[in-house]
Amino acid sequence: MGRIAQGTKVLAEGGYEKIFRQTFETVPEEQLENSFACYLSTSAGPVMGVLYVSTAKLAYCSDSRLAYKTGSHTEWNYYKVVIPLHQLKSVNPSTSRVNHSEKYIQVISLDSHEFWFMGFLYYDAAVKCLQDVLQLHSFHFV
Repeated sequence: MGRIAQGTKVLAEGGYEKIFRQTFETVPEEQLENSFACYLSTSAGPVMGVLYVSTAKLAYCSDSRLAYKTGSHTEWNYYKVVIPLHQLKSVNPSTSRVNHSEKYIQVISLDSHEFWFMGFLYYDAAVKCLQDVLQLHSFHFV
């Protein structure tokens, strides 16, 4: 049901490219390469959203706003992660040992932050895209 709502949102807002540019800071020459509906693992549990792959960054944004406390007030905001490609260290696909249908992609930045993405509709395509971006970027900037 969540994916149907997401598809409706994408159509209503003009497509993934437009949502990407409205959600994240971009430069004019930056191009969106691909986008993947998935979940990001957080300490509060998995958060549904979209992982965007551009020519400059990996960027994730949750589909809905999440609550968090600031003092005595509750704030609501989208959960976002941005990793510039020059800060990307590794992309590691993995599968649960208990349930082989549970597949994950671990993304590690140069400052050793780990991000676990899961629940991809097109897992193999996501792995290939992320590994290609890492390899291409590593090749250009080593």
